[in-house]
Amino acid sequence: MVDIDVVVVGAGQAGLSSSYFLTRAGIDHVVLDRSPRPGGAWQFRWPSLTLGAAHRVHDLPGLPLGVADTARPSSEVVSEYFAAYERTFGLPVRRPVEVRAVREGAGGRLAVETAAGDWSARALVNATGTWDRPFWPRYPGQETFRGRQLHTAGYTRAEEFAGERVVVVGAGASAVQLLMEIAEVAAGTTWVSRRPPVFREGPFDEEAGRTAVARVDARVRAGLPPGSVVGATGYPVTPRVRAAMAAGVLDRLPMFDRIVPEGVVWDDGRSAGADVILWATGFRPAIGHLAPLGLREPGGGIRVEDTVAVRDPRVLLAGYGPSASTIGANRAGRTVARHVRRLLAGPLAA
Repeated sequence: MVDIDVVVVGAGQAGLSSSYFLTRAGIDHVVLDRSPRPGGAWQFRWPSLTLGAAHRVHDLPGLPLGVADTARPSSEVVSEYFAAYERTFGLPVRRPVEVRAVREGAGGRLAVETAAGDWSARALVNATGTWDRPFWPRYPGQETFRGRQLHTAGYTRAEEFAGERVVVVGAGASAVQLLMEIAEVAAGTTWVSRRPPVFREGPFDEEAGRTAVARVDARVRAGLPPGSVVGATGYPVTPRVRAAMAAGVLDRLPMFDRIVPEGVVWDDGRSAGADVILWATGFRPAIGHLAPLGLREPGGGIRVEDTVAVRDPRVLLAGYGPSASTIGANRAGRTVARHVRRLLAGPLAA
């Protein structure tokens, strides 16, 4: 087992920001990333999600993204940017390394078990995001459906749906983006969601941003599952969205009640035939490896205050809850480093 001061789990925006500030503070640490290459979750995004169509990617601390071609896939642009960032600052990233579990270790330390050996750390920064935990709702009859079901995590390109009848489930940004793409080639689309979608007219100002973040922050302070910062902001009404609305593509129906072999049905007698059901139902925090520490509250989430897990201050969560946006992840990195400095100067200091 290798002794180290801090283990950072994940090399997405939050993990890289944390590593940058830990490096500046001279804190011995390692970043363990399960992905095959730099880019965090961005490397897995579908090619049609161009940089211009994606939610804004904020600059990582110390190295601006600069002027990038907004017509290029965001997966390519962001992956190249993250790779350059790791090289520029010599960040101690190791990949691919999967963290299997974090347990109580000897002498008040944390034991970090991985597929590539174990680490003993005085503190752990969890920056795993959500991409590895796509959420699949369960509905009656789901197993009887004769068509294809997939989650947005498995989406690649609209052409796969050419000539098919597609039901898109979800009210978030991914649902809107993919629905508009698929409608151009599909035989027909049906949009359903549990809650009505929220569209936003005009610019998204700082006050609206603070309100959205505060809403999520209140949830994690109460020990509830965090929800999405981006989801709380609403989807901007662009010219493309207006055109889709006018064409009826974004006419949304309430959630169906059952799935049948040939499609979906509602209890009021309505039905929609389908060859594909696309679950654009979001993701959940990838925190299963923290389960041995017993950090979850009765509400189902981890109670976090200013990135610190209330049940165990040796564990910090970056990119969780209010810091899940790209700008929030950057700020979390600075906060994480400040708390780690205090922790290492405390009773466990050598």
